[in-house]
Amino acid sequence: MLELEGVSHGFGSKTLFSIDRLEIPAGKHLLILGKSGSGKTTLLNIIGGLLHPSKGSVRLKGTSIYSLNNNARDELRGANIGFIFQKLHLVPTLSVMENLLLANYLAGKKQNRQHGLKILEVLGIKHKKNDYPENLSFGEAQRTAIARALMNEPKIIIADEPTSALDDESCGNVIRLLISEASQRNCSLIVATHDQRIKDFFPDRITL
Repeated sequence: MLELEGVSHGFGSKTLFSIDRLEIPAGKHLLILGKSGSGKTTLLNIIGGLLHPSKGSVRLKGTSIYSLNNNARDELRGANIGFIFQKLHLVPTLSVMENLLLANYLAGKKQNRQHGLKILEVLGIKHKKNDYPENLSFGEAQRTAIARALMNEPKIIIADEPTSALDDESCGNVIRLLISEASQRNCSLIVATHDQRIKDFFPDRITL
């Protein structure tokens, strides 16, 4: 599903990280651990087609992401990758449902309201579909971001520090939810964090 080969990234003469080879088969999950400033978010952005690495190649379903032009890379990313950012980036002027449908629109797909309703129901926030982000609790906003990441039925879900601001109980609940949703859809979950509480949820992990 996803292959990194000879990938490194740095600034000037400083190399932030270097990965000889990394393979993530379909349906397998990966935890990327590391303290702040170790390059976790940078690596996620490279994996997700948002940042060209200094060296190396990233292949998604056999296609070299960074050999594509910007439009083709956007299409590949939109069709295959769902992002959950550390800052949720919900559009404040759009309702919960409209935020979900925006994901369809940006990926060039038909807006699928029924699919959105099903996801919101599974996540327990269907009753919030017409609410705006300012009227959501942090947990509801986070579940909305998860729902948005699932809207295009991605092959890979990428989550950046999804638990860093949560208490122990909420932390476990969110990770179990992400793993459950990814496993049910046979998609891979890639989580980057410095939160040591979640490492036991992931048999496969790397540390930067």
